[in-house]
Amino acid sequence: MVAILGPTASGKTALAARLAYEICGEVISADSRQVYRRMDIGTGKDLGDYMVEGTVVPHHLIDIAEPGYEYNIYEYQRDFLDAYRMITGIGRIPVLCGGSGMYLEAVLKGYRLTKAEEDHALSDVLRDKTDAELVSMLMSCKTLHNTTDLEDRPRILKAILVARAQDDNGYTGASRGAAGDKPPFPAIRSVIFGVAFPRDLVMRRITERLENRLETGMIGEVEALLAEGIPPARLIRYGLEYRYITLFLQGKLSRSEMFFSLNIAIRQFAKRQMTWFRRMERRGMKINWLDGNLPDVKKIEMIRNFAGI
Repeated sequence: MVAILGPTASGKTALAARLAYEICGEVISADSRQVYRRMDIGTGKDLGDYMVEGTVVPHHLIDIAEPGYEYNIYEYQRDFLDAYRMITGIGRIPVLCGGSGMYLEAVLKGYRLTKAEEDHALSDVLRDKTDAELVSMLMSCKTLHNTTDLEDRPRILKAILVARAQDDNGYTGASRGAAGDKPPFPAIRSVIFGVAFPRDLVMRRITERLENRLETGMIGEVEALLAEGIPPARLIRYGLEYRYITLFLQGKLSRSEMFFSLNIAIRQFAKRQMTWFRRMERRGMKINWLDGNLPDVKKIEMIRNFAGI
């Protein structure tokens, strides 16, 4: 498998789609929000990128859940394996693409995850903790946790319960540890590439993309989700675009306040993504970084030469 990762606004989707087209491959998304239907602009699906030379490049794990549903890492691992086996079963090459570090690492390292059973005693203890105490507890867990969990108390609570359950089942977040009766995650030979731009250029690309998305219907997308009955609190919990645009539509932020706050939040998110990728490297995962300023044709040439495909 070839994996292409990078922070938001790095152009990784277009690169992955073009690569998949050239090597007879199919793309598997590793994005925690692109799984949701009708959440297109805010999640940056950029579905037009999958149209290459008049051909739609097959892509998976996009538009597989309804908005409002809380899709999780356990389900992602399961669905990834289904897509991976289908792609390899027909003799094509999987191209994993995304920026959700937890999703990427869970399949690239082959973590064995279990479903977390509800722990009522622990829930009662956590309920009395302050937000700061909960964040500290989450950070101390051995298992992986997504940085977006730190934005919302219910998600912090859920993340702690899941992480503690994984720790209790022997999941260390660094090996193929025991996980009840779940079979081992298959070893997948992968070569990993990252797309990186200079920091100031990433920040500029984020602002320009945000302006474009606001001009091309992102606010209307959130309005439509609210109109179909999705609770505002649930959209806010999806973070970033859905959080700040919902607050704007509720009259809690002016448009300028929404843009300013959202732009900063996306920039901070991009920094957290890079922090996660660097941590992956420190834990022994080799990421071959590509200069984002290079044209995609050059990047693909480098990928193919390095990976031998």
